[in-house]
Amino acid sequence: MPSVAFPPAPAEVAVYDLDRTLTDAGSWVPFLRFWMQHVVPWRLLLLPVVALGGVAHGLGWMSRGGLKAWSHRWLIGPRVSAAQLAAVAEDFAEQFVAAHALAPARLAIAADARAGRRVVIASASHGFYVRAIAARLGVADVIATEAARVGDAVLPALDGENNYGPAKAAALAAWLVREGLQGAVVHFTSDHHSDLPCFELALASGGRVLCANPSRKLEAIATARGWPMAVWGRIQGSLLERA
Repeated sequence: MPSVAFPPAPAEVAVYDLDRTLTDAGSWVPFLRFWMQHVVPWRLLLLPVVALGGVAHGLGWMSRGGLKAWSHRWLIGPRVSAAQLAAVAEDFAEQFVAAHALAPARLAIAADARAGRRVVIASASHGFYVRAIAARLGVADVIATEAARVGDAVLPALDGENNYGPAKAAALAAWLVREGLQGAVVHFTSDHHSDLPCFELALASGGRVLCANPSRKLEAIATARGWPMAVWGRIQGSLLERA
């Protein structure tokens, strides 16, 4: 009897949000604090200027991405050496992961890697330090918000969209195409309801979703839709950033 050839199983990709999913805190404000403490302490005097941007964002006059660029302009600087930024990001990631990475999240990443899934961190935070954090979590692939660059200088403006909400799902879909993974099964884990488009992308691919440390709105969505939830640690609140 001739043997029957079965088509190969589709590739699997495990995608994780970063802030408050893999960690117990957001990362942007801690990075800004770390940068000022170690590089430009005098920029602490500009915090009131940054607060004006926060007010503008709260009033709907400035986008989330605009606020990120505004904070970068005043607290990091208008033009920073990419090499210097990368070196500081490495030091920050070492400290941040040691203090804030959640043990169950590390175990979940390791389990996905052992199962042969390609692990990706998809974050709205800046790629210049998310990549350093990801490396310490054993993750090579990162989809993140990127800062504009001119030569060796990193600028406050964003290079493309702020990787948040629908923009994160679009960036993930584009990454799958670039990597030749259009037919992959995507599993997605996040803490926040803004990632609903990514949850839906994963489900449409036949993948699983997990609401880890869910926000109140995500908890309500998960309850209504029967999505699994998990608490991986006690999450720190922040008035200055969310997701």
